[in-house]
Amino acid sequence: MSEERFFLYDDIEETKTRFVSFMGESQRFDLAIISSGRHYGKQIVLDMQSNRFAIVGSDDLEEPGYIEYAYRLNEEEASELRSFLYEVV
Repeated sequence: MSEERFFLYDDIEETKTRFVSFMGESQRFDLAIISSGRHYGKQIVLDMQSNRFAIVGSDDLEEPGYIEYAYRLNEEEASELRSFLYEVV
């Protein structure tokens, strides 16, 4: 028996994706940065090495521990990623 699916939303939206890879002091970052109008000017940043992602805006970069928590990075690794993301978000 089939149950009806209750959708909260089902939207299709044009996006722009930037793929970037860089080597930090202790780790390589392979990122997909997805921009759309969906998240109030923030980007979805996927770290393809760790299979982790977060919705990131400049306010999130200022939030202590956010990048460390979202990507499970130590302070030094998070600092490298945060430094790059300041340039793109």
